[in-house]
Amino acid sequence: MTSSTNSSVKKIIEALRLPGVDHPLGDIGRVTGTEVDDSSARVSVELGFPADGVNASWRDFIADAVRAEAGLDDVDVTLSSAITAHGVQRNLKPLANVRNVIAISSGKGGVGKSTVAVNLALALASDGASVGLLDADIYGPSQPHMVGLVGERPTTTDGQSMAPMDALGLQVMSIGFLIDPDQPMVWRGPMVTSALSQLLNQTSWRDLDYLIVDMPPGTGDIQLTLSQQVPVSGAVVVTTPQDIAAIDARKGLAMFRKVAIPVLGVIENMSTHVCTACGHEEAIFGAGGADAMVRDFNVELLGKLPLDARIRAQADSGNPTVSSDPDSPAAEAFRGAARRMAAALAMQGKDYSARFPKIVIE
Repeated sequence: MTSSTNSSVKKIIEALRLPGVDHPLGDIGRVTGTEVDDSSARVSVELGFPADGVNASWRDFIADAVRAEAGLDDVDVTLSSAITAHGVQRNLKPLANVRNVIAISSGKGGVGKSTVAVNLALALASDGASVGLLDADIYGPSQPHMVGLVGERPTTTDGQSMAPMDALGLQVMSIGFLIDPDQPMVWRGPMVTSALSQLLNQTSWRDLDYLIVDMPPGTGDIQLTLSQQVPVSGAVVVTTPQDIAAIDARKGLAMFRKVAIPVLGVIENMSTHVCTACGHEEAIFGAGGADAMVRDFNVELLGKLPLDARIRAQADSGNPTVSSDPDSPAAEAFRGAARRMAAALAMQGKDYSARFPKIVIE
């Protein structure tokens, strides 16, 4: 076939919107090869985010679309992922051995941010990524409990750095590993930011595609300082549907924009409750808060997560939903939100600093 035929097939693929990810494939990945011969084609597609869980169904989706639009009888699709580093704030350097840092934030406490953060991390790992989880909530660290590591302590080989804790396929670090669970953190802002800087920079992360940072709730001085000091590739804002939560979440979103951190989207947690006895669905906390944010700030709605007692129980037991009940509708909702989050990051500007040679003056 002619090069124009190959080009036509490439354009068909680049215009496709994969199920569950509302972006043209050309924006979140690339076509790395097309070979068209008579009535058949072989194409290779590389995504900029992990998608092991849907690889087979997306291959079939792409093949069916090419067959239908290009009039071909046989289409063979190879689908792979290549997760690259994306840019951070201009005055900061990316972390060593960490390609991307994603901050999970909320305007206020009590919206389930930590539960969302750990399940997003587990969802990315289940799709084939290497993922770390940093508990940046110094005053109220909850991740050691959620990943079943209460009472564990990190190790060090040189007295200068700490090895991250391993749990559920994640690399995890938290101030909760270094203090007694009942010890209150009576620290002022500078001490908090200093502690987080140490956790971030003195942890020996091992070749991470994503480091999920569970940020402290709120939009005060501590949150602003952390946003200016942590090299973040993108942020996600978690809210619940009611106005009182959305009002504060809007402030958090605006804060990230002020410090030049791309907002990848909004997640509405506790969106609706489905009765386990009768199946009745009800919006207990109201509706529309996240939708209004998405509309007013022109950001993406990454997902609406259910209010389900099992999500709470599974997190409390140290084995969150995506790990303990991977086939449940709730786990699928977390995985969908994580894929949309990673796809939104894939569209951001890439960081090429690691490719430049180091200049040494002798």
